[in-house]
Amino acid sequence: MKTARFLSRGRQHQGVLRDGLLIDAAGEGHPPGEVQFLLPVTPGKVIALALNYADHVAELGFKQPEEPVMFLKPNTSLLPHRGTVEYPRGAKFMHYEVELGLVIGRNARRVRAGDAADYIGGYTIANDLVVRDYVSNYYRPPMRAKGWDTFGPLGPYLVTPDEVPDPYDLGLRAYVNGELRQEGSTRDMILKGPELIEFMSRFMTLEAGDVILTGTPKGVSHVHPGDVMRLEIDGLGALENDVRLEDESAEPLVAEEGVRQ
Repeated sequence: MKTARFLSRGRQHQGVLRDGLLIDAAGEGHPPGEVQFLLPVTPGKVIALALNYADHVAELGFKQPEEPVMFLKPNTSLLPHRGTVEYPRGAKFMHYEVELGLVIGRNARRVRAGDAADYIGGYTIANDLVVRDYVSNYYRPPMRAKGWDTFGPLGPYLVTPDEVPDPYDLGLRAYVNGELRQEGSTRDMILKGPELIEFMSRFMTLEAGDVILTGTPKGVSHVHPGDVMRLEIDGLGALENDVRLEDESAEPLVAEEGVRQ
């Protein structure tokens, strides 16, 4: 089942995608192209993984980490399907990252990997946007690189596990202005969802609605104001967002990570 939260004719709904329409609680159908999408879930926290695909590690010139490299994505970064991403003034290199998002279905604490599937409530598409200017190594959490407002698009749907027979054999693709820029498969993850849930839940409670971003394969490239990003994952739909330059009142970025301002 694919569900979405959306606005239509001034009212907020949660609907199920059926025969190309979003069917609300009253049974009325809404064409997806005519609604304003909201976030598929409202997470308490978003935990993201860096360097969880070996080809992406090599692409960036890092060495493979010995344990999961995690950071928190602030909720203020979240953006729904068809929302507009703001490009920071002065940024030299900003790029998309297509990622499988795991949505926690019920509270999880000290969960073993073998039992983790029972705690997954669904899947969604995520775009873990980053200003690469502020990333030089994975020992320093990339909050300034990845925590900007609008840098966490999610959606458009929450897809229940019954529609995803094997979440670790899904194709991932990122297009910019219709051009295929990034392509990979979730089978190439270094650590899969159950292992991540076991690791994280050992020291913190994963709550229902929390989202885990599982990393991205190789193929990142620069996006610019005016571009449109379309991210696809097999069976989950397509997440689209355009890019515009930050308001002219914003102070431009003037320094890279590790350089004094």
